Amino acid sequence: MDATVETSQRFVPRRRDGLITRLFDSKPFLVTLCLLPSLGLLVVFLTYPLGLGLWLSLTDTTIGQRGDFIGLENFELLFDDPVFWNAVWYTIFYTAIATAGKFILGLWLALLLNNHMPFKAFIRAIVLLPWIVPTVLSSIAWWWIYDPQFSIVSFVLVNVLGWRDTYIDFLGTPWAARWSLIVANIWRAIPFVAITLLAGLQTIAPSLYEAALLDGATGWQKFRRITVPLLMPILAVALTLSILFTFSDFQLVYAITRGGPFNSTHLMATLAFQRAIPGSQLGEGAAIAVSMIPFLIVATLVCFFGVGRRKWQQGSGND
Repeated sequence: MDATVETSQRFVPRRRDGLITRLFDSKPFLVTLCLLPSLGLLVVFLTYPLGLGLWLSLTDTTIGQRGDFIGLENFELLFDDPVFWNAVWYTIFYTAIATAGKFILGLWLALLLNNHMPFKAFIRAIVLLPWIVPTVLSSIAWWWIYDPQFSIVSFVLVNVLGWRDTYIDFLGTPWAARWSLIVANIWRAIPFVAITLLAGLQTIAPSLYEAALLDGATGWQKFRRITVPLLMPILAVALTLSILFTFSDFQLVYAITRGGPFNSTHLMATLAFQRAIPGSQLGEGAAIAVSMIPFLIVATLVCFFGVGRRKWQQGSGND
């Protein structure tokens, strides 16, 4: 019997992928490719200005004139400058008091907005107004409120309530001007803190409060044992961002007082601008700006290690 065996099978060699195909199949290459635009933006808008500022702080560059390398001479001059140390002191004081005020009021407002109330969505939108209004515009409004002749606050106290005989000079004396700026900063930043903490409050399960209520916990005990520990990671992030924003504040202070009276309300940012642009000393202004970096690094590290403490959420050690 004849048997026919099919042996003529065609062999098709496997096509080798090209270099471009293999590259786009590589996960590290795709990750790097997707990050390139962000890295480019960081280099152009962050790394280059930071590097240029560091270089200028080591030179005696002025506006319109190329400077020479002088090492740490600008920092040595600042070390003996009382105006600079006053700016450092007031920057820390301004940041500490304003941050504490906005977080106390912001947490209180977030707890209120977390309750059921009529027109809750509308009220939340209204609360955001101080934050979304441009800083310069709100600063001009506060400058009018603090005006020694046309202040609405002084008008109410003197002409309406009769509690004072003279108008208040909010910006005419150092301490009055310092506290006035702090009040304006707190007013402007409360919505950011409140909405951020409100988002954290929304993530806390209501069943935890119900269980605590069945155990006979008071309102303060529920706040201390449930709300604060579960809110702490978000609170740490919001606190650090608030410190960074407040410490480097420029627009509000410069629009209201421009560092006066008698240089008493200068922050490090406003003093750096005054020395660099109106004063034309770019090197000295850059040295003041560079002096802010250690403070900002400390605040960032606080955020990093604060968020890493997951035992706030889990009641145990770090992962």
